[in-house]
Amino acid sequence: MIPRIRAFAVAGLALLALAAVPASAHAQQAPAWPTKPIKYVVPFSAGGVSDGVARLVAQHLGERIGQPVVIENKPGVSGIVGTQSVARSAPDGYTLMGGTITTHAVNPFFNKNLGYEPVSDFVPVNLVGMVSNVLVVPAGSRFSSVAQIVAELKATPDSLTYGTAGAGTSQHLSGQLFQSITHTRMRQIIYKGGSQAMVDLVGGQIDMVFETVAAARPMIDGQRVKVLGVTSSRRLAGLPGVPTLAEAGVPDFEMQSWQGVFAPAGTPKPIVDRLSREIAAIVALPDVQEKLRKLGVEPDGRSSEAFTAFQRAEIAKWGKVIHDAGIQAE
Repeated sequence: MIPRIRAFAVAGLALLALAAVPASAHAQQAPAWPTKPIKYVVPFSAGGVSDGVARLVAQHLGERIGQPVVIENKPGVSGIVGTQSVARSAPDGYTLMGGTITTHAVNPFFNKNLGYEPVSDFVPVNLVGMVSNVLVVPAGSRFSSVAQIVAELKATPDSLTYGTAGAGTSQHLSGQLFQSITHTRMRQIIYKGGSQAMVDLVGGQIDMVFETVAAARPMIDGQRVKVLGVTSSRRLAGLPGVPTLAEAGVPDFEMQSWQGVFAPAGTPKPIVDRLSREIAAIVALPDVQEKLRKLGVEPDGRSSEAFTAFQRAEIAKWGKVIHDAGIQAE
């Protein structure tokens, strides 16, 4: 009997050894994360909304995951330079970026040689929040309603101007959607930035601007501009007396830019899921929501899967608007 017992013992030890192999291999395939700082690329200049959102998220995210989250500003060409760099980064969970409607929905419609693909080169992590614009005219403008602007443009096409910070920006997209719905035409005046457009608006050089709430707020509070409508689907808590553009006579108008977090395509799903959960929890914090609203961002926090569906819907929506406007990629 002893040889038989010994045989069973040897067989049992062999099975234990085999069972240990997959666990060891699994441990090698899925090392602990994170074990080093994470880079968070902002494809726009420091001081803007994207930069402010990134720094707010990075601070809290670093505290929650136990590693620093380091902001790296890489501005240039409507966010293309920084976005390209992330598309080419290793999908290991150590590179993130702040993406917007410009970088991850509409840039392909304006630039043939983009150098990245907004859908296949990235995985959406979390939709931090939405950014609404306001239609503003100079304080001394003869226009006091959206209906008056539409009436003039129908009577005299191309007679009015609107300022933008360039193709694909929220100011530009708002203007294109406005023209598409109202079947009117106006002239776009392009500036290097939205702040210069607002200076010229106050000075009377242009007729209107669809500016972000945060950027327009100083001029609104100083009563240097009149607000005729907001581009969101609902009225804003910060401007309760201002109608939506849909209420003001532009049916179904809704244009909101957005701030989201993306990772390179191929980033492991467990890492993406954890980041998505952590950022959603950060966005839900009352003090973070207050700070986001001061930046003109309405908190959202949508998960990776919901953000993915939203991004695809945005690409389809704005692709149609841009196509209908006859705009060709250059």
